[in-house]
Amino acid sequence: MLTAIVGINWGDEGKGRMVDLLSSDYDIVVRYQGGNNAGHTVVNERGKFILNLLPSGILRPETVNVMGPGMVIDIEHLCGEIGRLREQGIEISPEHLKISDRATICMPYHKLLDCLEEDRLGDAKFGSTRRGIAPVYADKYMKKAFRMGDLLHMDEIFERLPAILEWKNLTIHKGYGAPEVQFEDIKNWLIQYGTPLLPYITDTTAYLDTAAEADKKIMFEAQLGIMRDIDFGIYPYTSSSSTIAGYAPVGAGIPGRKLDCSIGILKAYSSCVGEGPFTCELFGEKGDELREAGGEYGAATGRPRRVGGFDVVASRYGARIQGATYIALTKLDVLSYLPKLPVCVAYEVNGERTENFPQGKALTDAKPIYEYMDGFMTDISGCRTKEELPEKALEYIAYIEKAVGCPIKYVSVGPEREQYITMF
Repeated sequence: MLTAIVGINWGDEGKGRMVDLLSSDYDIVVRYQGGNNAGHTVVNERGKFILNLLPSGILRPETVNVMGPGMVIDIEHLCGEIGRLREQGIEISPEHLKISDRATICMPYHKLLDCLEEDRLGDAKFGSTRRGIAPVYADKYMKKAFRMGDLLHMDEIFERLPAILEWKNLTIHKGYGAPEVQFEDIKNWLIQYGTPLLPYITDTTAYLDTAAEADKKIMFEAQLGIMRDIDFGIYPYTSSSSTIAGYAPVGAGIPGRKLDCSIGILKAYSSCVGEGPFTCELFGEKGDELREAGGEYGAATGRPRRVGGFDVVASRYGARIQGATYIALTKLDVLSYLPKLPVCVAYEVNGERTENFPQGKALTDAKPIYEYMDGFMTDISGCRTKEELPEKALEYIAYIEKAVGCPIKYVSVGPEREQYITMF
C-alpha cells in the first residue's frame, strides 16, 4: 500500500497532524519534497512538536522515516531539529531515520542569496521564508549543487567548492555588494553539521524498492499544498518544488511505483501564509477573530496567516489536481464560535461569475462570492463518532463533500492525536 498525504489548498492544512495519526498503520513514512520552509505541528501524548524537515512519523518509535531525493536539506537545521526532539525524549537512530544520498544540501550561501534578493525586492517581495529554498533548487537544476551522498566523500566536495564559491560570489559580492563567502567558513560548516549525519545517509531508493516489493505499507508526506506547487500553484508565489501526489513516488526515489491512495488534507476554513492571491481572504475583525480562534501562525516562521472562509473553487481544483481518493477535514472545531459559516462558493472575474479556478491576472483580479451556512455553535472537541456531531456540523461536512466532489473520511475536532472522527 503506497499512500500520499497531500495539501488541497495553500499549505498549513494539518498534514503533520494527520500523518502522525495515520502513521500507526504504516511501516514507513517518506518526505518527498521541499525543505525547512514550512512546519508541521503535531500534538500527542508525548507533547507538542514542530517538525520542519523530519517526516512526521519520527514520533512513532516503530516507524521508519525516510528523507527522499526530492528534498533539499539544511544540515545545520536538521542537526538542530534532531537535537530538539531528543531533548523531548524522542529516540532517533539510523534504523529509525534514513536520508537519501541523492537529496540536495541547502548551503549557507543559498540562505544568504534568498535574503539578499527578498531585501532587494522590497515591497515587491515574493514572501520567501528566507530559508534558501529557491536558490538551492535553482542550483540543483543547474547541476551545481552538492548532495547528501557527497558528505561521504568530503575531500571531493572541498575540491569542487572553490569554483562554486567563485561563481556564487559574482552575485553575492559583485552583484549585491555583500561580503564574499569564504571557503574555510563553508568547509567548517560542512564538517560540523555533515559529520553527525553520516550514519543516516544511504541509498533510500534501494531500501524503499525492497520494502515495496515486500508489500510494506509506505506513506508519502507532502510539504505545503497544491497552491504552492511550482507548476500548478499560484505562480510565481509558489514554492520551488512539486507538492502534488503524482510527484510522490518520484521525490521519494521510487518513480517506477504507483500510488494506491491519495489522502487530501483540507481545512474547514481557509488559511494562507505568505504573499500572492488569496481570493477568499477575510479582513478586519472577522479575519482577526478567525485567526485567533484557529491559532493561525506559521509553524516555520511564526508569521500571522491570512484567513478566509471555506473556498469551494480552490478546494475543488486542489482535490482534482491531487487526485484525492478521500479527504481528511481538519479544524472543524475552530468554527464552533460562529453563528454563520462563511463559504466562498464562486469567484467574480471581470464582472462574470466563475466556479473554475483561474490563473495569472484573472486570479489576481478575482473577487469572492460568499454565502453563509448556519453554524453549529457547540463545542465538538469531545465528539468521537459521527452520531455525536450536531446536525449543523454534519450539514456543513456534507456540503463540503458534495461541493469538492470527494468523500470526507476523517474529521479532526482538535489538535490532540485522538481528537478525530472516522466518518466511514
